Amino acid sequence: MTTCTVEQSWARIETWLAQHAAVSHGLLRPPARPEDIAAAELRLGVTFPTDLKDSLLRHDGVQLQDGTPTLGYYGPLSGVADIVRSTEFLRDVGEDLVEYEAELDEDERDQYAYWPHERLLITLGIGWQSSDGLFLVSRPGPHHGRVGRYFDEDSPSFTEWPGLRHVLADFATALENGAPFNGRTPLAFEGRLIWDDDGGTVVPDPLSPLGLAAEATEPVLTAPAPAVEAVPPAPRADGAYAVITFGSPAAQAPPLQPDVVFVAGIPPEELLDRLGSVPATLRPRSREQTRLSAAAPWAAYRPVARAGWCGGDGWSYATQEGGDAQFGRREVLRRLSRGTRVVRLSKQGHEVHVTVIDDGVERPEAARRVDSPREDYVTDAEGRPVMGSDGQQWQRIGVDPWPGSTAAYARLLAGLAQEYGITWDPEGDGDEPLVSALVLPVLDDLPPTRHPVSSVRDFDLGSLVDRTPPERLRSAMAAQLARLASETGIDTYPEIARALERIRRDEPVGLPADGPLDLRMRTLSAEARAARGLLDGARQQTDPAPVTAADHAAWAVRDSAAGALREFLLLPLPAAAETVLSRRLSIRWRDELAADLAG
Repeated sequence: MTTCTVEQSWARIETWLAQHAAVSHGLLRPPARPEDIAAAELRLGVTFPTDLKDSLLRHDGVQLQDGTPTLGYYGPLSGVADIVRSTEFLRDVGEDLVEYEAELDEDERDQYAYWPHERLLITLGIGWQSSDGLFLVSRPGPHHGRVGRYFDEDSPSFTEWPGLRHVLADFATALENGAPFNGRTPLAFEGRLIWDDDGGTVVPDPLSPLGLAAEATEPVLTAPAPAVEAVPPAPRADGAYAVITFGSPAAQAPPLQPDVVFVAGIPPEELLDRLGSVPATLRPRSREQTRLSAAAPWAAYRPVARAGWCGGDGWSYATQEGGDAQFGRREVLRRLSRGTRVVRLSKQGHEVHVTVIDDGVERPEAARRVDSPREDYVTDAEGRPVMGSDGQQWQRIGVDPWPGSTAAYARLLAGLAQEYGITWDPEGDGDEPLVSALVLPVLDDLPPTRHPVSSVRDFDLGSLVDRTPPERLRSAMAAQLARLASETGIDTYPEIARALERIRRDEPVGLPADGPLDLRMRTLSAEARAARGLLDGARQQTDPAPVTAADHAAWAVRDSAAGALREFLLLPLPAAAETVLSRRLSIRWRDELAADLAG
């Protein structure tokens, strides 16, 4: 296939801009003067590749202002003055690295060196400055004229384009066909060339990780085999003997100090319910059984919580195995402390933090921290460190480095018993079967309303909000939300379909905790989390994951779309509109929004 010349590609680009993006077309600069190009070559000590000269003789870059035509993430094409300024700047930056790159041969320097003398930055990057963009190799040789990418936070690398003419030809094709260019799609909007991310094709029926978990059997803890007592060797008849053992003593198990929450005045079953337990999985389990179940496919990366009574003052407690940590989340602590008090112990390194929450409000004055300093370092009688010949402080080997942690933890628990009536022994509840269940984690709190909405995906949403009557804006965003639900597939769930229909009719939609709609949203979030966990886990194994990256992507966009619905129901309309529009998959959403507003 013959690649267009630079002049032919520019003619196609100019035609498309003139027809669809007149503002951007008007920001193309006139041709550069040949004498200016020659002066730049002389100043930089290089000869510009032919493609670059031909492009500059067509347009000396662009005017940098709103509507400037760009090459997507690579930014606007540079003019002669821009190339000189950027190249000299990057040469100065790269001078400090010359000695480190001395071992590279010329071909390697073209690609891997920070900024070889013969390299020219020909675009201004996404920030319209010399921090990133496309470069050309001007050195004669096998890479002459080749196009590479440079980003200030990464190593330079060559692109698939052998020359600038190929870049311009692909750019022209992307404009004419509305096709992706370097991962983004060019569009015309209000006379300007803009770029947007095409959500692509979503798997319509992704494999359900929770469905796989439902088909799996929860493992059952088996009784450990009886220990075989070592039999000493019989003495030899001919005299003395010796027994030599190689190896080191077994490491002492760390003290059991799990994260735990104590809740006043509610039974263990209600505590699990507030955590978001799955009723069908509720049953007694020992600590070891809980750990085994939480690590099995049956759990699908969801936590398993175990709860019991502690103390005679009506306190219950819960611990967690597997899944993402729950007890430090504000939304979880708020649910647990509804109408009562929660005391939380969390282990952070070798420190234990105590947090007290009363009916959703944290009490900073009641917080405390137990700090256990290391005690395996050797000191002399006066407490000074004993140093070895290598300058390192001596350490005792084969001892607990943190002997104070167990004693300090015991003192902490004694203090909880005295202050709150909480009596709990972490070592004493391991074998006892306690009520436990899988947890379907509650949703994160929505962030507070952000700064006034301005723009989203190069669209002036702030102006739209200001000039549009609230009723019409809500109707248009409801239609956008319905399209988002359709393109992600969440409108196939009855709970979401009913909510969307009520929104369309401008009827109120409730979202009570643990209601059908809330549970559906939490389930979608759990599907996405489990899919990610399965893919991450497969990287350490020889067998492939039961789900694909496309399955994970589908669950992720469903979770994201459900989040947009939640924001529509709970946040002010401008903030919700920003989320809905930012998560649309179709790049034609602007045209659809215009139709929704007109209708």
